[in-house]
Amino acid sequence: MSLPDAVRLGLIQLTAEDTPAANVRKTIPRIEEAAAKGAKIIGLQEMFTTKYFCVTQDPKNFDLAEPIETGPSVTELAKVAKRLGVVIVAPLFEARGSEVYHNTAAVIDADGSVLGKYRKMHIPQDPGFEEKFYFTPGDLGFRTWKTAHGNIGVLICWDQWYPEAARLTALGGAQILFYPTAIGWLPEEKASLGQAQHNAWETVQRGHGVANGCYIAATNRVGIEGRTQFWGQSFVSDPYGEIVARASVEKEEVLLADCDFARQREFRRIWPFFRDRRIDAYGDLTRRLRD
Repeated sequence: MSLPDAVRLGLIQLTAEDTPAANVRKTIPRIEEAAAKGAKIIGLQEMFTTKYFCVTQDPKNFDLAEPIETGPSVTELAKVAKRLGVVIVAPLFEARGSEVYHNTAAVIDADGSVLGKYRKMHIPQDPGFEEKFYFTPGDLGFRTWKTAHGNIGVLICWDQWYPEAARLTALGGAQILFYPTAIGWLPEEKASLGQAQHNAWETVQRGHGVANGCYIAATNRVGIEGRTQFWGQSFVSDPYGEIVARASVEKEEVLLADCDFARQREFRRIWPFFRDRRIDAYGDLTRRLRD
């Protein structure tokens, strides 16, 4: 399968509704809007079918999870992907079976087939982000998919901070790294740390793009849920780390951006980071600390 020289991305930044079905109904018209404007790969936000329920530890929230391959959300989106001829990155709460749950993204190709899934590898635990209660760490590794419209990798939210995750995904052939996200400010931190927190979040991802010669596509949600104000600002950056497109702080948006794969190939030739890696010297990365 020959790959295109360029592709238009669509990132869908939304507030969340109360039920998975309501969120799917809300999202589909935005996917159609993005496709009508030329988007061929469309990325949704982390756990797009639910609100960010991880603010508390409540076993009732496990009822929100669904299987990936046979669940209603991915089944419906697969029909949409086939009808529109687009690739969809669909992150949601996965019910794996035997009461094991994951924070997962399904990758749906333009023919409606589910190419596979990525399970979030790094699981945070902070006040208001009680993710270890809900999510089993991913066990599928770092993956890349050859879709009809380009080679993509997916990493989820807390994975954004780990250069190892970006590197391994890029080494698998990814041209674009998708980072579906649910991140925001707590009221007691926003005034003193809010700008710095957002700057760190965006900068580290742009750096992953530079270090790996990839486009970065980060989709965040907006709105206030509980005490958290999600800061939106979904963005796409190019292999030089330059912002190609950025959404607003508060508005629901369909963000469009073009990725030039010929320019990406040229970047990797001029900045041959993969060639110059000292793979013989990195063994200590598999240790917790260098004692």
